Amino acid sequence: MREILSDVSEMLSDTDPVRRAQIKAKRPLPKRFYKGAGVAPLKDGFAVQLDGKTVRTPAKMLLKLPTEELALLVCDEWNAQKENINPVEMPITRLINTAIDGIALDRQAVIEDILRFAGTDLLCYRADSPKELVDRQNEAWDPLIDWAHASLSARFNLAEGVIHVEQPKETIHALGIHVAAFDSPIALASLHTFTTLTGSALLSIAIAKEELTAQEAWQAAHVDEDWNAQQWGEDVETKARRAFRWGEMLAADRALKAL
Repeated sequence: MREILSDVSEMLSDTDPVRRAQIKAKRPLPKRFYKGAGVAPLKDGFAVQLDGKTVRTPAKMLLKLPTEELALLVCDEWNAQKENINPVEMPITRLINTAIDGIALDRQAVIEDILRFAGTDLLCYRADSPKELVDRQNEAWDPLIDWAHASLSARFNLAEGVIHVEQPKETIHALGIHVAAFDSPIALASLHTFTTLTGSALLSIAIAKEELTAQEAWQAAHVDEDWNAQQWGEDVETKARRAFRWGEMLAADRALKAL
């Protein structure tokens, strides 16, 4: 059982979907080796157990959750596995592993990565035509730019096209204060997921501060893609990729709300 858990841990350990696919391709999916998953209370949190054996992370750390609600979400992913264990279907478990094994040991690196996205935030780069697309971007993005200025003390510079525009140091610093305020590694893992999936640190912070729902942020992040699909039709591969990424986004949102 220990060897099987070790193999599963490796498959759950990488946040890069390409790397996960490579790991997955190296060997068959492991068979489900447990009858059921359950939640066990700890002195300062909750553990997930498989047939009474406590689950650990790929780095052999105790997979300890701060709330029972979050532990139950992880438990549900393990119970949902059928004949084989498919890590692709366990996004919350993967996020928790990343938080415990990586982010908890170096929060600053994750904060800095989120702020790098803020330096080239999606919402700052606007189309100059056609008018319908420009209007859609303005409608979806301008209220968030205004909110950032009023509520986060962050004033963004906007640009047309793809030419890089420098953001004020004061803006990045202000955002850094807000991101760093989320001291839970799991919360930071969720913020980082939001940011990388949308290309926008501002959308990420807006979700975390409940200015937007995850669904609203997702729609805002895909204004250009939706407009293109309306003009030229929807690509099947793009649709499938977007559906998968939305599942990752929703998992991060559920984990954040369960803290």
